[in-house]
Amino acid sequence: MRKICLALALPLAAATICLAQSPVSPVNLNFEQRAVAADSVPGWSTSNGKGYSIGLDSVEGRQGRYVVRLREAGAKDGQFGRVGQRIPVWFQGRSITLSGFMKTEQVSASGRVYLTLLQTDAGGATVAYGNTARQTVRGTTGWQRYEVTLPLNADATELFFGGILEGQGTAWLDDLQLTIDGKPLDKAPTKTIRTYLADQDTAFRRESGVVLPAQLSAQQLENLAVLGRVWGFVKYYHPAVAAGNFNLDAELFRVLPAVLAAPDEPRRSQLLGAWVTRFGPVPACRKCADWPANKVRQQPDLAWLNDEKQLGTALRDQLRYLRENRNQSAQHYYVAFDAAGNPLFRHELPYAAAAGTTPPDDGVRLLALYRYWNMIAYFFPYRYAIGEDWQPVLPEFIPKLAAARTPEQYRLAALALIARIHDSHANIFQDEVLNKYRGLLYAPVRLRFVENQAVVTDYYHKALGAATGLQKGDIIVSVDGVPVPELVRRWQPLAPASNEPTQLRDIANLLLRGNTAQLPLLVRRDGREFPVTISRYPNNGRLNLALNSGTPDKAAPTYLPLPGNIGYLVLGTLTNERLPEIMRDVAGTKGLIIDIRNYPAEFVTYTLTSYLLKKPAPFVQFSRMDILNPGAFPLAPPVLVKPGASQFYPGKVVVLVNELTQSNAEFTAMALRTAPNVTVMGSTTAGADGNVSAIVLPGNIPTRITGLGVYYPDGRETQRIGIVPDIEVHPTIQGIKEGRDEVLERAVALIQGN
Repeated sequence: MRKICLALALPLAAATICLAQSPVSPVNLNFEQRAVAADSVPGWSTSNGKGYSIGLDSVEGRQGRYVVRLREAGAKDGQFGRVGQRIPVWFQGRSITLSGFMKTEQVSASGRVYLTLLQTDAGGATVAYGNTARQTVRGTTGWQRYEVTLPLNADATELFFGGILEGQGTAWLDDLQLTIDGKPLDKAPTKTIRTYLADQDTAFRRESGVVLPAQLSAQQLENLAVLGRVWGFVKYYHPAVAAGNFNLDAELFRVLPAVLAAPDEPRRSQLLGAWVTRFGPVPACRKCADWPANKVRQQPDLAWLNDEKQLGTALRDQLRYLRENRNQSAQHYYVAFDAAGNPLFRHELPYAAAAGTTPPDDGVRLLALYRYWNMIAYFFPYRYAIGEDWQPVLPEFIPKLAAARTPEQYRLAALALIARIHDSHANIFQDEVLNKYRGLLYAPVRLRFVENQAVVTDYYHKALGAATGLQKGDIIVSVDGVPVPELVRRWQPLAPASNEPTQLRDIANLLLRGNTAQLPLLVRRDGREFPVTISRYPNNGRLNLALNSGTPDKAAPTYLPLPGNIGYLVLGTLTNERLPEIMRDVAGTKGLIIDIRNYPAEFVTYTLTSYLLKKPAPFVQFSRMDILNPGAFPLAPPVLVKPGASQFYPGKVVVLVNELTQSNAEFTAMALRTAPNVTVMGSTTAGADGNVSAIVLPGNIPTRITGLGVYYPDGRETQRIGIVPDIEVHPTIQGIKEGRDEVLERAVALIQGN
């Protein structure tokens, strides 16, 4: 029996009553229960995006009679087939593991098959997620066992697990198992589940009922801007809110109509003062000190608390008192931190019922702005590096979100807001409405900005690409009659990125997308311009869009010997398991080229660097949020990389980087360059180095931010700047025409002493 704890109202904390309930166990994990219909799997839910066939299969059995089969059947871009179960998290432990057997047949190069494990909290927010996607399963494979392990999050109330097929092909799953700390689920200890008072306030779980005027007056705009700031401040600073005694979404919707209608500052401040008082008295705090300037990378931006013109004297003093006597419990209802120290946003309702054919209502769209703006204000480590004052962004976007009355308009407004933080980790992911806006059809050629031109660099499909008549090195002058520079200008506000090279990386992938099968282009080749019309195709697995990741073929060799006794190592397919064997091959070479113009297949930062060091070296320091002083990001001491037990590699090492080098790839480059014989070569990286924090916006729109500040030990920046190469080398149009990798060539020349 598990315990459920109901919160009782106390001034600043929630008491609990524990109730017993029988554990709910997963069912039919071996798929042996017979289905009543061909397209059903007893005990499991299926989601096929109308492009996959999912059911039981008695032909491809592994041990028993049945397995589950997922088969692509006309899937469109972004669709996938999924089979899964949801169970309450009644158990406790340190870690949870999902294991199972998978078999594949002709899974496309751009597709993949994986097991997935997702933990959500009481508000539906993701608190932990993992999958086996990095254990690449493509092509045709026999039955093999796979597993994924995650820390079991204390806030998790529901678990989703299952298997997913993306792209073309067929996959089979069998014998899935869940274990807690290595023990079967039914042997796991039960947990006490705490239900907060905030969870009992369900008045606005689907919509706000708020209707904004078609045209906001200047007074109304000011009212809403002040409300947004005060609401976010109370959300993260008030002890009673931190304790989970109040649902701040619901409290916003209750006060919003009155504040909107306030005729002037005195009435608005009176309303807000009474609203803040409603959350209860705030005890005096004896330990609410601020961080010394030399210990913190970023301080809270709370100068607006002194604005008597907008707050009035009484409200100003009330909020300043709250600032000086803020919450001092590390257990906050709305935000926690993971093992790395980046924020975990929790109990954020997704308002999923509002997704689909209609956008969230006026009040919920305003909540989306307030939620995101305040998350950035208090928990984004690079708020100071955005490039503008974040404060005016709030009133700027109020009318934009108010006017966003269609699903597309709402998402575009949200995307434009996200783009303003200039973070390559930030975007809106896997959204059908935005996918359609960007285009469901793709040209079979890949573009990249080279020498400030949109240049054909490869084919997503060899035959279809060649059929366009376009050649590598061709320059796209205009698309459907619109000059490329104008298209870049149009896309820039909707292409979140830390810096211009990374933004152009993403815009290049958008230029030839659309929803019409034929696309007229103006092309320049060898100085001559000519028109051409090419065909576009759905992303149903035929096109190898993995080219955009820098690792187009996961089965390609990880290590190659190059002429001149030089080793070449690709991190996009490197695993820790293979690393010792590869480094034994590298040992006798003159030099080693490490290519990180891709995303590492595994976390090899410390293991790989250990071969290149003779002594420990500091390579990074972090700034992490202070949950007791929201908005502050104190600095931690530098972190060391250390030599390993294996023999030191004495040869020259060249690390290749470009705009595809992002996040973990940048982190790895930082570590590698501490070694004495390492040269970083290439061009500007993505400038988004740090663990990500997931955010869900109303309408169930997923996005994320860089949640951890990452700096060199001497304090130099990486965000937006990226990993600055020691030697800058860029591809040329001529080199692309000739099929050369000029950056790699330069690395070889450096090792050879040329």
